[in-house]
Amino acid sequence: MSSIQDRVADVNTDNTEEMNLVSAVNRTLHQELARDSSVRVLGYDIGPLGGVYRATEGLLDEFGNKRVIDTPLSENGIVGTAAGMAMRGERPVPEIEFMGFFYPAFGQFMYAVAKMYKRTGGEIEMPMTIRMPYGGGVKALEYHQESTESYFVHTPGVRVVCPSTPSQTKGLLAASIRSDDPVIFLEPKKIYRGMTEPVPTDEYTLSLNEARIVREGSDVTLLTWGAMVRHAKSAVADVDADVEIIDLCSLSPLDVESILESVSKTGRCVILHEARRTLGLGAELSALINEYALDALKAPIKRATGYDVHFPGHDIEDDYLPDDDRARYAIEAVMSYEF
Repeated sequence: MSSIQDRVADVNTDNTEEMNLVSAVNRTLHQELARDSSVRVLGYDIGPLGGVYRATEGLLDEFGNKRVIDTPLSENGIVGTAAGMAMRGERPVPEIEFMGFFYPAFGQFMYAVAKMYKRTGGEIEMPMTIRMPYGGGVKALEYHQESTESYFVHTPGVRVVCPSTPSQTKGLLAASIRSDDPVIFLEPKKIYRGMTEPVPTDEYTLSLNEARIVREGSDVTLLTWGAMVRHAKSAVADVDADVEIIDLCSLSPLDVESILESVSKTGRCVILHEARRTLGLGAELSALINEYALDALKAPIKRATGYDVHFPGHDIEDDYLPDDDRARYAIEAVMSYEF
């Protein structure tokens, strides 16, 4: 487990550019299309429009409509077509406009994408990266705010990756596209343009198997990912505890060793995610820690999550989403607990 700075240490940092998360996606797609002729990008509205969030802006003009394919509005067709491309040796990068639109494609995802390698005895690989904006916080309509990453994590044979910074986005997306495994690449749209930082302009990749230390600490381990990382950082500034923040980055496979090492050191754990509480990834993380690090715990594990309801309308969206206060309360609860 390392910081982003450690993991891009071999990259030429003399040349950097201020990027936000969505511009890091765009730059990576440009570089990967230029680097490898087998990479193709496809999805609804990704061509002349440049995607609903402009993540694919400029790609069509540079690479043409055989490499950047504007598809009909059919998620089932997009994923099925990408699966066929991957089976014949291409590296498709399909975009699903919002996570909530993915469900019509779940059959293709389960039967073709996730199982093809196993069902062919390893003869057919599925090198494809399915990009999708996910999560709430942008006052969007129904089906535009989903955080159902557990559906994908529960599926064997698929990697699930979620960045939280522009630097991380660029390295993880490049690594995903170059991977021979199918990857679900979750882009937290709440922070698409929520921050900028200097990002190396050269190509680089980051490990798809490794969590990252956001902040070292000795009292509490806080496990989180995506847009919730910013709330974790804000919350720890106002608590009387030395909190270690771990950004999981890879939701499947989990960096189990780093998780257990941190919790064994601190003896306390808070899990922060915006997905619904019941059977959210936090439930698996809690079970993992209880199974393998119970003797190190000084307090029960605390989860700060979304609620077990459908994502609400605009007027109460902010009350649904976990925030600094909910993360702070969870930290204080585990710090004050006495057996």
